Amino acid sequence: MRLIAAVKLQPSDEQFAVLKETLETANAACNYISEQGWQAGKLRQYDLRSLIYYDVREKFGLSAQMTCQCARKVANAYKLDKKKQRSFKPYGAIAYDDRILTWRTEKQFVSIWCIGGRQKIPYVCGDRQRQLLDFQQGESDLMFKGGVFYVLATCNVEEPQVKDVKGVLGIDLGIVNIAADSDGETYSGGQVNGLRHRHRRLRSRLQSKGTTSAKRLLRQRRGKESRFAHDVNHCLSKRIVAKAKDTNRAIALEELKGIRSRTTVRKPQRATHSSWAFAQLREFVSYKAALAGIPVVFVDPANTSRTCPSCGCIDKRNRKSQAQFSCVRCGFSGLADHIAACNIASRAAVTQPYVEAAVGG
Repeated sequence: MRLIAAVKLQPSDEQFAVLKETLETANAACNYISEQGWQAGKLRQYDLRSLIYYDVREKFGLSAQMTCQCARKVANAYKLDKKKQRSFKPYGAIAYDDRILTWRTEKQFVSIWCIGGRQKIPYVCGDRQRQLLDFQQGESDLMFKGGVFYVLATCNVEEPQVKDVKGVLGIDLGIVNIAADSDGETYSGGQVNGLRHRHRRLRSRLQSKGTTSAKRLLRQRRGKESRFAHDVNHCLSKRIVAKAKDTNRAIALEELKGIRSRTTVRKPQRATHSSWAFAQLREFVSYKAALAGIPVVFVDPANTSRTCPSCGCIDKRNRKSQAQFSCVRCGFSGLADHIAACNIASRAAVTQPYVEAAVGG
């Protein structure tokens, strides 16, 4: 399984300037390669490298391997879209391989190629990242974000064998409750939704004000909401996987890919609906379950909240409200999210479980 370990570089003032110059130069080279390839109609990596290799090395002063990495970045960009010429921001991330970036984990620094020669730059990281770096393999990305340099290392972690499980823990994902399981435990989304509403109102006021101080405050708060939701999803996924592991059960989730295009909501709910990070939570549950040897099953979400688990009746009227379920045929009732989670678990019980590979950090 591929996981990403993010470490924070601690360069000196001189090294900081060299790193910025390196990113600026590499991305300028990418723009030049993109322009030349677009004009020549050569957008594949091999063709780009043959077209610009010596020219780029002489014009931008890049090493041989960095020149190849820039050509690869441009070719990968055109794989996504060949309808228009691609351009690159001055401080976009640049990939480094083992030839131009060496990890010295015992002394906690990286030896990295820069304009003017290699630099030995110390880094700091948490215990989890330090453990992941033992499995570092392949490319690492140099990234500049919020005035700080990071290196994102690719780590190939060996997955344990999938365990033989007895039973399935069904998980229903939602907005009012981020998740509810088939045991009846709910994980409220009130804190996340409240924070998002508050940030949305504050952003609206600051944007309409438009003063220099308002813009400065907007920059300071940039990413705060997403970092909070990221942390909540990490904590929630840990709890779900730990519960499944302790009770020796598989995890069942709804297959929600494309949910935003398949569903419509009223105008006041659109912002909440579009900011729902169910894909991130699914990814976190998947890779944490794989590391624990827990199988994950994905089931069709159709009518999971309208199906009676007692008599099998499917009716829109069974869902009396957002929170309550009451079967119009047999009278079975309960919390709607719990009922949906039970239906998800039942569907997963007849589905061959599998663990989905995921990338996380």
